[in-house]
Amino acid sequence: MTFEAFVEQQGAALLRLAFVLTGDHHAAEDLTQTALADMYRHWRRVSAARSPQAYARRVLVNAFVSGRRRRWTSERPVEVQDHHLPPVTDPAAGVALRETLRARVAELPLRSRTVLVLRFWADLDDHAIADAMGTTPSTVRATAARALAALRSDGTADLEDAR
Repeated sequence: MTFEAFVEQQGAALLRLAFVLTGDHHAAEDLTQTALADMYRHWRRVSAARSPQAYARRVLVNAFVSGRRRRWTSERPVEVQDHHLPPVTDPAAGVALRETLRARVAELPLRSRTVLVLRFWADLDDHAIADAMGTTPSTVRATAARALAALRSDGTADLEDAR
């Protein structure tokens, strides 16, 4: 297995583990990058291991522990004024909104669901959707308007918010 294939298969899992360890998205990305850089330098040894995934987890955990030990000497926090920071949002709220919206979209009739998926997920315009569905652009617009009205009538947030 090549290093690139390994990263493609295991990179997301390593990033999730790093996030659980650090509790911070940016720190998790840095930690994952550090672990992958170490693994790349020693790829022959990693790929020859009985379980490269376990080896990678060990490298990541070691990098985390190592970084925590020496962090006080290498990183110096600076005071940042609040008005320069982006607003902090709760990621769980976005997940809940997307799940609610996904369930509501799944309840729509097939034609309405298809129009919304092609418009908002595939990012097609009305003419491309009409071509794909064998209908006219005006039918696509009317179907989309009815589908969005049905989603909004339930009190669900606007489809644009869930993107």
